[in-house]
Amino acid sequence: MTEKTLSTPINPADLAGLRTGDIVYLNGTLVTGRDDVYQRVVLQNCPSPVDLNGLAVFHAGPLVRKKEGGGAQPCAPQGGGFPPLEWELISVGPTTSMRMESCQGEFLETTGAKLIVGKGGMGAKTAEACRALGAIHAVFPGGCAVLAAAQVETVTAVHWLDLGMAEAMWVFRVKEFGPLIVSIDTRGNNLFEENTKLFEERKKMALGNLKIFN
Repeated sequence: MTEKTLSTPINPADLAGLRTGDIVYLNGTLVTGRDDVYQRVVLQNCPSPVDLNGLAVFHAGPLVRKKEGGGAQPCAPQGGGFPPLEWELISVGPTTSMRMESCQGEFLETTGAKLIVGKGGMGAKTAEACRALGAIHAVFPGGCAVLAAAQVETVTAVHWLDLGMAEAMWVFRVKEFGPLIVSIDTRGNNLFEENTKLFEERKKMALGNLKIFN
């Protein structure tokens, strides 16, 4: 297992040497995107308001509040973003990544994002897309939403707030964001599938060694 710090825009060469189980930390820009963002980008063919090429996307629904004295603002139009420094991040926990499995490959191809972060593993379609496009999926530890927020230096923008707070596209500047466990690498290896096979083998071995007494 190795540890590496990535900075955005992510250099594909920095991902090529990573393998499942490795630990990465992120500096730079991290953009949230979950169900409704994926539907808008992939299924509705709406251009992302953020150029995601070489960036990291976090499957997350943050809890954010307006800073005191920030003043009231109406919702921005679709694709519009609010100015920075208006928001205070309270927590940002990962969302189950498998919910995005059906269109994760198309999202990576359309946007050029190189690092996807979420909770739990993803499936064969995402693994193939990561292999073909030189991207990776990584897992942020569940239950650490407040810790994740502490690693966010600034909320720099928010787009598509008409989708609601959790579903909007939030743009963060992060410092040493992690630890992130690589679950799918650029070769398409899938840590969760590997572990499932290993556990099944060990279960069969353990059951085979059991002695049953009548």
